[in-house]
Amino acid sequence: MTDENAARETKLGGISAVSAYILWGIAPLYFKLVGDISVYTIIAHRVIWAALFVALFLIMVNRIREILPIFQSKKSMVWLVFSTITITVNWGLFVWAVDNDQLLAVSFGYFINPLVNVAIGMVLLGERQNKLQALAIGIAVIAVAIQAVGLGGLPWISLTLAFSFGFYSYFRKTVEVGAAPGLLIETLLLVPFAVVLLIWLGPTNPIPVGDSTPSIWVLLMLLGPVTAIPLVLFSIGARRLRLTTMGIFQYIAPSIHFIMAVWLLGEPLGQLRLLSFVLIWVSLAVFTYDSVSRQAKIRKAKRT
Repeated sequence: MTDENAARETKLGGISAVSAYILWGIAPLYFKLVGDISVYTIIAHRVIWAALFVALFLIMVNRIREILPIFQSKKSMVWLVFSTITITVNWGLFVWAVDNDQLLAVSFGYFINPLVNVAIGMVLLGERQNKLQALAIGIAVIAVAIQAVGLGGLPWISLTLAFSFGFYSYFRKTVEVGAAPGLLIETLLLVPFAVVLLIWLGPTNPIPVGDSTPSIWVLLMLLGPVTAIPLVLFSIGARRLRLTTMGIFQYIAPSIHFIMAVWLLGEPLGQLRLLSFVLIWVSLAVFTYDSVSRQAKIRKAKRT
């Protein structure tokens, strides 16, 4: 690959990755638009329309056949069942938290997610961490403890979001499946449950009827691309950028969540809670410095 082509690929990767994280960052505003509908109804529609959208996407790019070998692999399907469970918990709690004005908790959860990934790597993959990474994790633990004091209990929303997405990333890293085919299988596994949920909730949580009904249905159908497009963009970026670069970009979404929660939605931010955010930012600064430094040493070693 020529330098010009490499630069073009890197630029495409950067634009795609930044776009994905911005879309994930502003996603809460979209869920606020359908706030009059039951959270469980929104989750069910999100699954159904995401499955349809991803299936149509794979058909359009002539990749739908990729899912057949996956269904035939028992090992792949077992891992995808685990990833489906964890992403269901993550999706469900994310929508519930946004609907219940807990966007600061969402922000905190996704800020600590990179450090949760490191901890999972230590425990499950036997990865050894250096002193700076250990320091970053230690500061994050203190930040969680301070937030627990400020909230009067463990920040379970933040921890559940961080660990569910952390384990989702672990399970998806374990199985050799592309982003879009994997997402299609995950959503297809959930579609029967989503349909049953809609039938069960129908009498008690109907879709509002009136002048706004057509627009509400459009919003519900758009949950498909709202769910899938950022993941596709993320996949494009991940294939073209260094892991360090992707690691820095992932702070975009929780930063947007934090700004929206405090200045747009007016969620209360007490002193202890603010201190916990400051500590987690310090932790991430240490973690990012370590990652950038190690990548620089690797590139220098390759040149010599």
